[in-house]
Amino acid sequence: MALYLVSYDVAADKRRTRVANALEDYGVRVQYSVFEVETSDRGLDRLLNRLQDLVDPTTDSVRAYLLHQRCRASVRIIGRGPMAGERDDATVV
Repeated sequence: MALYLVSYDVAADKRRTRVANALEDYGVRVQYSVFEVETSDRGLDRLLNRLQDLVDPTTDSVRAYLLHQRCRASVRIIGRGPMAGERDDATVV
């Protein structure tokens, strides 16, 4: 399993809602248009294929960034909520 940071910028409300719903099936919303998704390479491929069918590539954008273990360990959070895959009582700065 790997952790991916997935962000989106979708122009139309209906498409934006569908993209957000698809991402909620795979990960945790950490910002309005940003999700942390803990999944396998195969799971990420399924998610991206699903999103590809939902967005308009001429106006919309979806990006998935792999967070390697070292990068993940250096993430600092101000405010509520643990990272995807962590306990609810994880340390938050």
